[in-house]
Amino acid sequence: MATIEERLTAAGADISELTGGESPRSAETTNIGEVERWVSAIGGGALALYGLSRGSLGGIALALVGGALVQRGVSGHCNLYEAMNFSTAEGLRNSENVSVAGERGTKVEKSVTINRPASELYAFWRNFENLPQFMNHLESVSAAGPNRTHWVAKAPAGTSVSWDAEVYNEKPGELIAWRTLEGSTVAHAGSVRFEEAGGGGATLVRVSLKYDPPGGKLGSYVAGFFGENPEQQIEEDLERFKQLMESMGTANAGGSTTGRGATAGK
Repeated sequence: MATIEERLTAAGADISELTGGESPRSAETTNIGEVERWVSAIGGGALALYGLSRGSLGGIALALVGGALVQRGVSGHCNLYEAMNFSTAEGLRNSENVSVAGERGTKVEKSVTINRPASELYAFWRNFENLPQFMNHLESVSAAGPNRTHWVAKAPAGTSVSWDAEVYNEKPGELIAWRTLEGSTVAHAGSVRFEEAGGGGATLVRVSLKYDPPGGKLGSYVAGFFGENPEQQIEEDLERFKQLMESMGTANAGGSTTGRGATAGK
């Protein structure tokens, strides 16, 4: 019986044409589980065929992303998983300590000073359902269990992508760190820190995000072509977070409480 590598390679024989002639990285360590590999390969193949059938610039972009997903399934290797010392492959132990550092994938680090106490900012962010209020690329975030959430985000060409994540480390009022779960299309790990900024009730908010988008680096280039630069997105998200939280403080100081202000206190 053919192995998964043989069957997936046969299914993705023409993918190198979509990814600049690169071949699957069979020499690298397999760190993606079999189910996740099939999801990447089958989903990527369907996306590539759909993109090619559209015959447009957006369709070509979708085909490129789909081709890279097939390559991910064929190779069984994820750059971000390697950087995090994380694996979903059977027989390999997943790391309990996921870091956003590393040379693989895409890393974004941004910060902003907000004139609100760290405790308030932490409470608002920790209720992940609040995030779409200032993160424009998110459609929704919903609770999926203890410390687990389901995320839906906007993708290029009017599509969307979803994943499940868990909070794996936190310090009330100071730190929230999360990572995606096995089978997620967009593998990433992130953290946000809340640090006092010289007294007066101001807080320095630092966000670190390390992720491997659909198609890895190729996905980043495609997103950038559509004007969705991840680094710029995070910077703009933090500016909206600053405006939102500072406006809440002004409203509360004036004796009125908005619906969003009530959400922040959950």
